[in-house]
Amino acid sequence: MKVAFGRTLVTAALALALTASAGTAQDAASPVWRTGISTIGDLKHPDGFERFDYVNPDAPKGGELKLSETGTFDTFNPILAKGEAATGVTSLVFDTLLKSAEDEITAAYGLLAEGVSYPDDFSSATFRLRAEAKWADGQPVTPEDVIFSFDKSKEHNPLLANYYRHVVSAEKTGERDVTFRFDEKNNRELPNILGQFPVVPKHWWEGTDAKGNKRDIGRTTLEPVMGSGPYKIASFQAGGSIRFELRDDYWGKDLNVNVGQNNFRVISYTFFGDKNVEFEAFRAGNVSFYQDNSASHWATAYDFPAAKDGRVVREEIENPLRAAGIMQAFVPNMRRDKFKDQRVREALNYAFDFEDLNRSLAYNAYQRVDSYFWGTELAASGLPEGREKEILEELKDKVPASVFTTPYTNPVNGDPKKVRENLLKALALLKEAGYELKGNSLVDTKTGKPFAFEILLPSASFERTVSPFVNSLKKIGIAATMRTVDASQYTNRVRSFDYDMIYGIWAQSLVPGNEQSDYWGSASVDKEGSKNYAGIADPAIDELIRKIVFAPNREELIATTHALDRVLLAHDYVIPLFYSKAQRIAYWNSLARPQELPYYSLGFPGVWWSKDAAN
Repeated sequence: MKVAFGRTLVTAALALALTASAGTAQDAASPVWRTGISTIGDLKHPDGFERFDYVNPDAPKGGELKLSETGTFDTFNPILAKGEAATGVTSLVFDTLLKSAEDEITAAYGLLAEGVSYPDDFSSATFRLRAEAKWADGQPVTPEDVIFSFDKSKEHNPLLANYYRHVVSAEKTGERDVTFRFDEKNNRELPNILGQFPVVPKHWWEGTDAKGNKRDIGRTTLEPVMGSGPYKIASFQAGGSIRFELRDDYWGKDLNVNVGQNNFRVISYTFFGDKNVEFEAFRAGNVSFYQDNSASHWATAYDFPAAKDGRVVREEIENPLRAAGIMQAFVPNMRRDKFKDQRVREALNYAFDFEDLNRSLAYNAYQRVDSYFWGTELAASGLPEGREKEILEELKDKVPASVFTTPYTNPVNGDPKKVRENLLKALALLKEAGYELKGNSLVDTKTGKPFAFEILLPSASFERTVSPFVNSLKKIGIAATMRTVDASQYTNRVRSFDYDMIYGIWAQSLVPGNEQSDYWGSASVDKEGSKNYAGIADPAIDELIRKIVFAPNREELIATTHALDRVLLAHDYVIPLFYSKAQRIAYWNSLARPQELPYYSLGFPGVWWSKDAAN
């Protein structure tokens, strides 16, 4: 799966994977160089293809794209897991070795690298850099830059250290060649995920700034960083805004993977502390594009003149979610003793009234999530059969017995009778777990302490959704509270697992792989910065993750992922929430896009353009 670099939570790409296909037989003396790699089927495009099908090759260059973000930023460092990284820097300023095709599930083609080679046993991978690849100062991109970037990424970013933990070395093996060596064989994903990390200029980071101070890639910085990508940081206001300008001297502007892309002359971001203020800026025309994640807001907030007369265009587009499995949930932190008992976690799910929330707050726009790979063919359903059942039987003594007998379903609420019955079931589970009601308070029978916890939120916009859950918990004596903090504090607390419960989300690709260990593997449970938000450490899950990574074919991958999904659900690690099958976007009609967007993406902002540039 593709790791998301920077601040983006769930964007149009929703973290699609770059996974590998078996190569033509080769040996060290005669490597086979590939200009692209894919796992599911053949590459769509042959060597020397002209452009991606979803771009407009005649898209004009020019105009300004005005974007917004909720929160702030305090660093332009693209690899450091400290501070609040500025949106846009990684994707606009820095190139990677490979570039994803947005109409193929797992395909990537050469960007900085003109070719990649790996042996049949996937024990290493060698990338050959393009001779024409240049930094913004005109110096060539070198193997030393790639090695420096990779080593520093692993050193300073726990997420990347875990993601690339099986890559044990990077070394220069030719004038323009870098070879990565692995500590295991037949992990087909490794050559491809190496195409994803941002490559930074070693000479720049080891140099000095305009004041003569030595730079340090291990620290945050607000000095505009230099890259090899299509844009540069032209100006900024610390924490408030950034202006990126298209580089006329960008070395890769005519590459086939870039034709019809990077069309805006200026891309600017303004950062807002309040979602309502951010939307008002969009209404006023100070923001060009708005992704609306609130169904009620989408239904009621667009009665202003520009939306009525067509100057603001509204669309619901399913493309980004076609290859994305979503788990959005309340995530109790099992590092806290009160959440270690499965019966407690299950009881919390009985107390969540999705049906009433969906009706009263969301105009029935959502569906309840019932899988860690919701919305894809990887989601488990019914009872296990065939190969999936065989895989689970191999772990029979390590997985819950219910995986063989009981399909996972969420409790159904929505009317007073069902709510009352489910709250009684919740209380029964809590009683089994050692709690009892005393008056209006649920207390631990051994200690007498009330059952209380805090739900940590990154924005006040979440409170409207979380408040009904808090009120429902109050009915069974649980004192849950909401705590909304600023973006920086939220990021730091989540990185260090300093929370009782969060409103979390995982976005899966159609080809899960090494990232699964970061989500629910035992090795990541105490690794600061991992996405193992729940604190999962289970031997059977670890074994299933390994089986996924080494799945020899698509059929085995699907069966094993079904098994993993089923086991995760059976442990009641989270309280599943809801999601939509389409993304809601609104934009001013000064923006234009191809009639057919990439099958798996909005293509935004890469393949969009400004109508003003054509005038």
